[in-house]
Amino acid sequence: MTAMTTGLARTAAEPSARFRDLLAAEWLKYRTLRSTPWSLLVATLAVLGFNVGNAWEHYIHWNMEHVAPAGFIAQGLPLLDAFGTNAALVTMIAASAIGAIAITGEFSTGLARTTFAAVPARRAVMAAKVSIITAVTTALGAVTAAASFGLTQAILSGRHAGIPISYPGALQVVAASALLAPLSALIGAAAGAIARRSAAAVAGSFVILLILPLIIRDSSRLTAVIAHALPFEAWDRLAAVPYPPGTAYPWTVTGAWIVYAAWALAAAVLAVTAVTRRDL
Repeated sequence: MTAMTTGLARTAAEPSARFRDLLAAEWLKYRTLRSTPWSLLVATLAVLGFNVGNAWEHYIHWNMEHVAPAGFIAQGLPLLDAFGTNAALVTMIAASAIGAIAITGEFSTGLARTTFAAVPARRAVMAAKVSIITAVTTALGAVTAAASFGLTQAILSGRHAGIPISYPGALQVVAASALLAPLSALIGAAAGAIARRSAAAVAGSFVILLILPLIIRDSSRLTAVIAHALPFEAWDRLAAVPYPPGTAYPWTVTGAWIVYAAWALAAAVLAVTAVTRRDL
């Protein structure tokens, strides 16, 4: 048997990489980055800082505002303090950057060539990478949303204005705010798979998540439909408890959840398939 034949036989006998092995490898690469724990910690503290700060402001200025606890709760202000707009913006910025850099980092260092040489099944590798990004940012979102709700309601309870998680709409706000992190991270990952440069990927994510909602407003039925299809507007709809009456172009909670799911699925598919159509 020739050396070439022996090599071919050995290659044929070697099993392809199992997906759980790819997950383990991607998790090892991700958690050993020095920036990983710091980026997650800073993002968590920033979100908590905004939300706790809002609740504390209401607490210390309660007597100046002359608001009864029942009226405060009826206006939905406890839920607004639990996860405010500034916290949502920070979540989108941090999570999208985490998702983008997790992809572009390998291309900028050349590690992607080594990875794909070892495992030619690029889609499987990218699927494992996207899975890790989703899991990490889902944990990030769940921790920050749950901690924000607990801390803010504990503060407001000092004015008898805190609410339990069983309060109508509370779980919806917490879930939507928690899932905003993996949704933003997947959009960042898709941008990273396309751009392959950190600056371009982060900028592209910011355009989708932050700039477009500022430009496209619901001033007409057409622009309202477009605006409602954006991730931030979907979060804003889910966080609007109670939903303000008299809205010119109202839409449903179900529609907002569909927008979440559609963006997450499209971004994940794009991130996984983009690398199979381009050279490294």
